[in-house]
Amino acid sequence: MTTLLHVAVSPRDDRSHSRRGAQLVLAQLAQATGLRVIERDLAATPLPHPDAGFVEASLTPDTNRTEAHRAALALSETLIGELEAADAVLISTPVHNYTVPSALKAWIDLVVRPERTFRRTAQGKVGVLADRSVLVVSASGGNFDGAHAQTDFLMPYLRYVFATVGIRQVEGIRLQNTARGTESATQAFEGFRQELAARMLLMPLVA
Repeated sequence: MTTLLHVAVSPRDDRSHSRRGAQLVLAQLAQATGLRVIERDLAATPLPHPDAGFVEASLTPDTNRTEAHRAALALSETLIGELEAADAVLISTPVHNYTVPSALKAWIDLVVRPERTFRRTAQGKVGVLADRSVLVVSASGGNFDGAHAQTDFLMPYLRYVFATVGIRQVEGIRLQNTARGTESATQAFEGFRQELAARMLLMPLVA
């Protein structure tokens, strides 16, 4: 059975375009294979941003950590454990100001930890997590393709930060122009549905 970690980001619940797109992905995967889903909903259960206690604990060698340090890292350990338990990852997120929303950045900052998910070496950071497939379903009010396209800081950043921890199979499908009226949003979703059906992105998720 395949274990999938779904990190849902949008605060808009059933009005969210990215959450609707993720449900299509989940339905398709469920038809293809036995699927166990770990749900991490960053809107239902918001994560704290790293504070001084977390930073101190994460920079302290494990052998020197106190109980207070371990308590400060407990949530981070839970999130990393969910990622380690997953054969694949699905992230459904809006694009905020051309890049990741702060809720998703908080998840990243709690997961990307020195000497836990990456090692610091003379040659730079080396990821220690096993590689796995990550599919990013993103929704944006504007467009990143064609005329008057916005600059995409979302996918390049996610590919770079996941590679830091050893995960290099990061692909994405976009829902674009969702803030330009009902007709535009409907067209965006139909385009997403067609791309999802046509592309082979999902094959690593069910391998």
